[in-house]
Amino acid sequence: MNRHLFLFGGGPPFTGDMAKQFATKALAGGSPVSILFVEREGWEEYMHWYTQELERFGVSEFNYLPLPSTPIEVVFERVKNSSGIVIGGGDTNLYADYIVDTPISQAIKERYEAGIPVAGFSAGALISPEVCVISPKDNEQNEYQSRKGLGLATDVVVAVHFSEWEDEDHLRNAVSKYKESMNYGIDENTGVYLLDGELEAMEGNGVYTVEDGVLRKLN
Repeated sequence: MNRHLFLFGGGPPFTGDMAKQFATKALAGGSPVSILFVEREGWEEYMHWYTQELERFGVSEFNYLPLPSTPIEVVFERVKNSSGIVIGGGDTNLYADYIVDTPISQAIKERYEAGIPVAGFSAGALISPEVCVISPKDNEQNEYQSRKGLGLATDVVVAVHFSEWEDEDHLRNAVSKYKESMNYGIDENTGVYLLDGELEAMEGNGVYTVEDGVLRKLN
């Protein structure tokens, strides 16, 4: 079973081609797409940013799962009955607390291994690999952090808002600690598609990697 992971360097919406690919795979499952996000005031008005591009390609059913107010057992069951999973953006450590460090992570991984597409935006992208690396610009301590991720991709480290945050130093720091991993710095309004953990496609402003000590833009 092929595994499909879409990682975005900023917030929604999906980029066009990535939305089409995600929607096509989700529609084959015949169940709602679940959207997991850390709850904030006014979230109902924000959900259309996640759904609008998917709706253009025929997805019409969504489960909105705000955290931590939705009980873990409810999230677990709805995720297990999803044909696609979207993980939103915000405070990366909170996403790791509420998703990675709970039983929800197992439900997501089981669906991913079964071929259900998973998409992560910003924080959602950061928690998707085996290791979640967090920029000093993304935590209250203003320091490089790493913690356990969902494990949907192994030997991959990701930096988000890459050009916007001027985060080359952060990516290089991550590379120095995980030398055997592939590394991607993803700009806002940009997505990468990993097929079975390998880079298959890119779309948007820019994706960068540090290779043999040199930062280069992928074409």
